[in-house]
Amino acid sequence: MQQLILKNAIIYSDTEVIKNGYIKVKETQISKVGTVDELDEVVEPNIKVIDLSDAHKVIPGMIDIHIHGVNGADTMDATNDALETMATALPKEGTTSFLATTMTQSTTAIEAALANVAEYHTHGPRDRQAEIIGIHLEGPFVNPKRAGAQPVQHMLEPNVELMQHWQRIAKNMIRLVTLAPEQKGAEVLIQYLKQQGIIASMGHTDATFEQAEAAIATGVSHVTHLYNQMRGFHHREPGVVGAALVKDELMVELIADGIHSTKEAVQLALRQKTAERLVLITDAIRAKCLKNGAYDLGGQQVTVNDRKATLADGTLAGSTLKMNNAFQNILAFTNCSIEEAVKMTASNPAQELGLFNRKGSLTTGKDADMVVLNDANEVVMTICRGEIAYEKGRNG
Repeated sequence: MQQLILKNAIIYSDTEVIKNGYIKVKETQISKVGTVDELDEVVEPNIKVIDLSDAHKVIPGMIDIHIHGVNGADTMDATNDALETMATALPKEGTTSFLATTMTQSTTAIEAALANVAEYHTHGPRDRQAEIIGIHLEGPFVNPKRAGAQPVQHMLEPNVELMQHWQRIAKNMIRLVTLAPEQKGAEVLIQYLKQQGIIASMGHTDATFEQAEAAIATGVSHVTHLYNQMRGFHHREPGVVGAALVKDELMVELIADGIHSTKEAVQLALRQKTAERLVLITDAIRAKCLKNGAYDLGGQQVTVNDRKATLADGTLAGSTLKMNNAFQNILAFTNCSIEEAVKMTASNPAQELGLFNRKGSLTTGKDADMVVLNDANEVVMTICRGEIAYEKGRNG
């Protein structure tokens, strides 16, 4: 494996912003980070040097913890080709790691998807691909009143035994579970998830503020796509939205596309939660990177028009958002700093998943997952574990 040096760019390390900096990569890991004047003038012949400029920024690879599909593929396809397509496509938008996300379907379909991800993962991360770091089980333990694009006919009451069975099939890769805490059996399941170190998230839920508080006390620590398919805020019943905004225990997902959440709603979320407790996600479906048209989502037809994906009745059905656009949008909507955007796209998800020892920041010894942005914050290069996975102008 060729060694790399990226130099002369602005480096957003975990402790500081390094102007005229460099990053040295050895095999799959970052071996050194510093300023160019600290870099040895003599460069070994087997090291590839990428000379950037002060118009370029190098940030940690982005981590998408809620993504169903991209470029015609979906986790629920339950095929090796689908996961290969997703892992190959995502570096173009700066994503270097992701949770393959399922949706409410028949138990047979869910089990096929879980087994497929587990099998794919046994071969380890592929070169020049985003790494699958686990599974996000979205449903079927959710509330029909807040179904969204989750098929009601396949929803189930929370069930510990079924969850245990699915985790065995998934070879312990389920890392996050979206459920409705007000449903019968949810309390016991939340307790089990907490014991197992699996993130329990409130989503597709009609819980009251009081029920949300009880769920937090039991072990819920996360909120799935804030504002969407949950009991909204009312001044006498703050609901799940109210709990998400005021409870410091909760890490909160946000789809910053201006469609699922307006600019003002994104501003409110950041002001209230701060960059320490927000995680930007895409909730993207197979239509991402494809043209306007009709696509399948869990056996339902979804129509995509001008970035907006809807069912026949107009219900939003996932997104076509890319992580690099989420990064750009949070900057434009809120005037937050690059450092804050890095927290919301890399550091926070890595910490929440217990992976901060190897991902989520540009630090010596961590995986060489990094993204090079230009002065417009567009992705010009993505490196996955030391290999160039995407380079603008070369592969799209």
